Amino acid sequence: MWLQQQEKTQHVVDSNFPLFSKTLKRPQPQKTQSLDENPEIPKLEKETSSNPSNPDSAVAKTNLFSDLGLSEWALQVCKELGMKNPTKVQSHCIPKILSGRDVLGLAQTGSGKTAAFALPILHRLAEDPYGVFALVITPTRELAYQLAEQFRAFGSCLHLRCTVVVGGMDSLSQAKTLMGRPHVVIATPGRIKVLMENPDIRPVFSRTKFLVLDEADRVIDVGFQEELRVVFKCLPKSRQTLLFSATMTSELQTLLELSANKAYFYEEYEGFKTVDTLNQQYIQMPKNVKEVYLVYILSKMEEMGIRSAIIFVSACSTCRLLSSLLKELDHEPATLHSLESQSSRLSSLHQFKSGQASILIATDLASRGLDIPTVDLVINYDLPRDPTDYVHRVGRTARAGRKGLAVSLVAQHDGKLMKAIETEVGKQFEKFECKENEVLSDITKVYKARRVAKMKMMDDGFDELVKERKKQKQKSLAEKGLLRNKKRKRKNMDRMS
Repeated sequence: MWLQQQEKTQHVVDSNFPLFSKTLKRPQPQKTQSLDENPEIPKLEKETSSNPSNPDSAVAKTNLFSDLGLSEWALQVCKELGMKNPTKVQSHCIPKILSGRDVLGLAQTGSGKTAAFALPILHRLAEDPYGVFALVITPTRELAYQLAEQFRAFGSCLHLRCTVVVGGMDSLSQAKTLMGRPHVVIATPGRIKVLMENPDIRPVFSRTKFLVLDEADRVIDVGFQEELRVVFKCLPKSRQTLLFSATMTSELQTLLELSANKAYFYEEYEGFKTVDTLNQQYIQMPKNVKEVYLVYILSKMEEMGIRSAIIFVSACSTCRLLSSLLKELDHEPATLHSLESQSSRLSSLHQFKSGQASILIATDLASRGLDIPTVDLVINYDLPRDPTDYVHRVGRTARAGRKGLAVSLVAQHDGKLMKAIETEVGKQFEKFECKENEVLSDITKVYKARRVAKMKMMDDGFDELVKERKKQKQKSLAEKGLLRNKKRKRKNMDRMS
């Protein structure tokens, strides 16, 4: 991240980011002080949904969009979209954004975070329309397109010009679109960094009023460090900065502690929790029969009243294998992983959202932010290595008060991972009821389908594609490491001189 520790006493912070202060010297260990006692670090205004003593807690009682200070046209849009009452994150954050404050909003999946920043941005845009008025950074391409759809829906009466800038698409046409100065730009970090390095593009963002980091815990990550440095330098310092996330990380906590302009922090809940309407279960089985158990669960979807399911896997190759296997067994799943073309990824999402495909097999590309209201079942075919990723995965179901089911397939070596997940969410999972002899009755048919699927992958050259992608990723990481080392050496030389 942008925070580097030097000699264990000083933190150097990028002053181009409004939530950062100037360079701060931490006290020596023998003179330790709390944040409240240190006059160099401004206090953070923090509010939680369960904090009635906070002076702003009256906002939590707001039950109508008309009480939030939004324009009449925005209230009408909310009504047309079926948004009757604001959610907690909307009630707390919208008035603060309208008043010009920087905001970090922390709320669970499905709580309406997009509307919490989109509505006040569009309200301000309608008062003084120009482009580029807002830049929204998000970690995945699919989420970028979804955000664009939501912005266009909220701004339907404003003749809003909104564009998506992501990898996998023609960069020249994207640059041309930016030169036309759309009102809202929604981008992934890598592609917007490349475009902003073009001197003709930089002036486009000279008057940008809002910077939004959606899924901020993923965007503020060491992997995006160089990209975001370029973004920050190209944006005016007078902008408002809005960060929204479903989980709190150490990086976000550091931003709050070093907040130079008293950023407003709303936290709807503490820790990593799943909603009460979600039924979380597990099945324990040997690894070599995971596909058999998966096929069994899918065969029971109609019986359990399940309309659609997302199967999460850890690798692109597993995604491809399961897709081919299920097709051999007369299923027609959609797939979503990073080795697909962007058009294929968007097509898969459309098929799943529209109900043309009832099954989506995906890597963690689909675990963040995607709003698919009818997902009734989430299957963790591979358990995630990080418990927080589990929370995001199962957050695709049981959204907005609906019921949902999450089933995790636990192989013999997954015991520790399963315990870590249960500890993190504070809940012990129930056992998925099934009879082993009934499940294994189709083992021959499933194994045959798996052999055919593996042969197809070899014929398609998919394994070679995976290997090539790994080499490219390793090369890219090595180049970034060399670049960081060069910059570090240059800074050391400058200090010595």
